[in-house]
Amino acid sequence: MRGVYRVLAGLVALAVVVQAASMVYAVAGLGKWVDEGGTFDKASGEAMMEGDVTFAGAGGFALHAIDGLMVIPVLALLLLIVSFFAKVPGGILWAGLILLDVILQIALGIFGHEVPAVGALHGVNALILFGLAVTAAMRARDNAVTTPPATTSAAGTPTRV
Repeated sequence: MRGVYRVLAGLVALAVVVQAASMVYAVAGLGKWVDEGGTFDKASGEAMMEGDVTFAGAGGFALHAIDGLMVIPVLALLLLIVSFFAKVPGGILWAGLILLDVILQIALGIFGHEVPAVGALHGVNALILFGLAVTAAMRARDNAVTTPPATTSAAGTPTRV
């Protein structure tokens, strides 16, 4: 179960990378489309979401939404469930922090559409989520729990630190 925990935590981190890449791909494609004469307003934004307007990168918006609203929350929930059986030191705590941060990330993403400064926090929090997931994965490595090294006392007998 430790391996499953490590893989799930790694997948959360990977999914955050996909989030960043898909959003930059989408925004860069949108910028290129506008530079080439396309117009972006509320109507074209709605048409884009319905698939009626396409440009290089348009799928990045959809991927960002699917990954952020479905894939990452499911991975985080599975990580928390597995954490109860994985026997990773502090694993339940780290999995719980990841799930809470995913919930915060979704809220920041939703409210960021209304308040741009909150959208900026959404980007910063993604880095925090990535860090939490990588830390959780590292804590689940097979050698994460080790016995302290034996040392030799002045009398020459082995002792534990």
